[in-house]
Amino acid sequence: QVQVVESGGGLVQPGESLRLSCTISGLTFDDVEVGWFRQAPGKKREAASCISRIGDSTYYVDSVKGRFTISRDNAKNTLYLQMDRMKPEDTAVYYCAADVELVPLVYGSTTRPFCISADETRWGQGTQVTVSS
Repeated sequence: QVQVVESGGGLVQPGESLRLSCTISGLTFDDVEVGWFRQAPGKKREAASCISRIGDSTYYVDSVKGRFTISRDNAKNTLYLQMDRMKPEDTAVYYCAADVELVPLVYGSTTRPFCISADETRWGQGTQVTVSS
């Protein structure tokens, strides 16, 4: 039975940092791509950041590029999201997702990864992140 457990959410002020952690059990962690999705009130769930099996490929939604850093420790079956210089628009429920897909998309003359969920994706219960002064 796959278990996905997030921790680290909370309330921070604009400009501050927060680190989310996610421990995944019940599957071979380094066999799957994993990521963080988020859902703000009244909005659709979106992929915030995802990472490949060995960490050599990452995806970030444009709004978090340069501020968020995703990483994974395959020895500990744990995924992390370091969030720096946080903004009120980062307020959302953050979900850890196991077994996502990093798909190549063509942007003009370059190819970059894009992250999507799949039928096989396993979700955590979500952790609230609120950025407010």
